[in-house]
Amino acid sequence: MQDFFDEIWVKIPEIYLPKKWTDLTKWSVVACDQYTSQPEYWNEVKNIVWDAPSTLKITFPEIYLDGWHKAEIIENIVKTMYEYDENGVLENQWLWFVYIERQTAHVPVRKGLILALDLEKYDFSKGSQTLIRATEWTIIERIPPRVEIRKNAIFELPHIMVLIDDPEKQVIEPLKANVKDENLLYDFDLMMNGGHIKWWKISDEETIMQIVNWLKKLNNSDTFKEKYGLTENLWVLLFAMGDGNHSFATAKAIWEEKKKNLSPEEQLNDPARFALVEINNVHDEWIIFEPIHRVLFNVEENSFVEDMWRFFRSIGSDLKVEEYNTKEELMQNMKKSDWNTHYCRWVSKSSYYLFWIVNPKLNLEVGNMQAFLDQYLKDHTNSKIDYVHGDDVVEKLWKEDENFGILFPIMDKSDFFKTVVVDWALPRKTFSMWEADEKRYYLEARKIVK
Repeated sequence: MQDFFDEIWVKIPEIYLPKKWTDLTKWSVVACDQYTSQPEYWNEVKNIVWDAPSTLKITFPEIYLDGWHKAEIIENIVKTMYEYDENGVLENQWLWFVYIERQTAHVPVRKGLILALDLEKYDFSKGSQTLIRATEWTIIERIPPRVEIRKNAIFELPHIMVLIDDPEKQVIEPLKANVKDENLLYDFDLMMNGGHIKWWKISDEETIMQIVNWLKKLNNSDTFKEKYGLTENLWVLLFAMGDGNHSFATAKAIWEEKKKNLSPEEQLNDPARFALVEINNVHDEWIIFEPIHRVLFNVEENSFVEDMWRFFRSIGSDLKVEEYNTKEELMQNMKKSDWNTHYCRWVSKSSYYLFWIVNPKLNLEVGNMQAFLDQYLKDHTNSKIDYVHGDDVVEKLWKEDENFGILFPIMDKSDFFKTVVVDWALPRKTFSMWEADEKRYYLEARKIVK
């Protein structure tokens, strides 16, 4: 059976796994970009792992990125990768897809599928029309430190999570019924409150082709246009970054440099051309979008509202405001947004407001409001902004004088892909998808050199 499907730019990866005798709880650590302000977390991880084989020793927790011994850490990572390869700590398991079920402290089960994506079909620049796209602004400054690690590495260990828009739930969700008991390879607890993970290999041709064929259906241009109500010819977006965009961008940067020295034939099968990822369905009931609200500090209420009015009218939208005495009264009158009108809540020490933007220029409430806030903060350098989770946190902060809270509704999952397609990327701090302890834990690896 072929291992690369160029209609959807997916490759069946060659998986490397730790030896059977490995203590998997010590082996698997959370994604390196978590707990970056909590050294006590990583100190406890070190104490748990101690001298056992672990992905802690072949990844770089970003809390240490600014340390004086960064070069030494990178050198030890590469050295340990070679040792794990030579001593068989990581063993080649050949070509598989992988079906994952993850239980966390917050959700009973989250389903995922591990495969490799073709970096030739990814572009994080603004206006990209590639099959694989970023969903947020890629901060170029965050890529070079990751490049330093990956350019000499022989393995990649993914914490990248990529979303597909599969409302019929035909790609990932049916896999549990297809996988065989004998293909359950891992079933263990993750350290540091990470929950529990189960891991099945998918190596039979029938199930692999079932996955591929459903992905091909999602890749159909006519279906794509109809799903999002598109009138112009835009290229299909099949895979949207959910988490780990900067790691994927790093893999892309490495590949772009490497392929300059390869012939076209060599480029076709070089392992650095691909990146190992976990695919999730945005419609999984346990992938939960939580809004991220805004709190403004040192803001004069009346001038803020006047500036907002001027801004939206200057771009061809209109702004309307209703004032209420209590939160309960506001919530009774809250309305649901549609394509022509966006509704949000304001709170200040003096009042509760419902405001709506008529004829919005962007697909999401938060996108339209952030466009105004960016301009407002540029014009009012004494004002500050914070991005917070939870209505209760906003309400604590706005009770002080000259503070102003803006609360957004939960983003509908059907809006996620359409916003990336129409507006190119989500505004920064649009939503939160997972808590830190729900992020991906390192387990499997793939060789990125021949």
